[in-house]
Amino acid sequence: MAIVGAGLWGKNHALVFDAHPDVETVAICDINEEKAYAVAKQFGIKEVYTDYNEMLKKSDCDAVSIVTPDFLHADIAVACANAKRHMLIEKPLATTREDVYRMVDAIEKNNVRVMVDFHNRWNPPFAITKQAIENGEIGEPYCAYIRLNDIKWVATDLLSWAAKSSILWFLGSHSLDTLRWMFNDEVERVYSVSREGILKGLGIDTVDVYLTTIEFKNGGIAQMENGWITPNGNPCVNDFKFNILGTKGMISIDASNHNLIQKYTDTGAKTPDILVSHFIQDKPKGFAYESIRHFIDRLIDGKEFYVTLQDAANTSLALCAVMESARIGQPVVV
Repeated sequence: MAIVGAGLWGKNHALVFDAHPDVETVAICDINEEKAYAVAKQFGIKEVYTDYNEMLKKSDCDAVSIVTPDFLHADIAVACANAKRHMLIEKPLATTREDVYRMVDAIEKNNVRVMVDFHNRWNPPFAITKQAIENGEIGEPYCAYIRLNDIKWVATDLLSWAAKSSILWFLGSHSLDTLRWMFNDEVERVYSVSREGILKGLGIDTVDVYLTTIEFKNGGIAQMENGWITPNGNPCVNDFKFNILGTKGMISIDASNHNLIQKYTDTGAKTPDILVSHFIQDKPKGFAYESIRHFIDRLIDGKEFYVTLQDAANTSLALCAVMESARIGQPVVV
């Protein structure tokens, strides 16, 4: 493996690869050379680059993890495809229709394998819900609601590039992929409204929140809420709720709060993460790591990725329609 992007999540990719018995990370690339060298030192990566084109020419990697800000995926992915390298791309696939089409064209032309890291498909409550739907326990999915929001800190402190992106790309991509997966259907039409002002008042030029109505081709309907203005005092970074009503039953999930473990000190209370990314006996666990492992395992055995290229492309195209709808104030056909 090679990794492009030595930030927080690029480091997590290196962490999972380091723990996988069938992987060697041979190269790390980042325009910030200091960050790249720090990750290389931590994980014993021998090759360090600041130019991904140079890396593709010199490194003998089989595949590349693209872990850059979302709006920078396209050029790197096209270069990797042309260099015949398989790819694990952090969500979303791309942030414009044009980038989606040129990436898919390059990937299919060069016959390389690609998975986008929509790791909520490995999230245990959602995986159990999907299994229940497939088993017919709640009948046909009829309507759904999903809320996936972040606290303000994500836009103001965690991401230096929040103003160049959108909460729709950062969390809405997970939300919409989850809805498409649950309904086993494609989005036909969307209508979205948005509001802004809170983050702009804090110096971050981005939309605060989107509320979106989604119509699927086979008749299912859903409401989707995505924002990053939840108060920083929220016990969890994410405010994550999901409900799906079928013709014979219903399933509800609260993925942001649980009563299994809390930590209390004189300075406050914390609810430790037990699902997303944590460690057991010094090994990386949690569904956000499991999806990365899945990519490696499927590269080795040749089976289809749980998230297909078509899944990733259609999610991005539908989100482009959501943003267009919010901008023009009218429903948009995908």
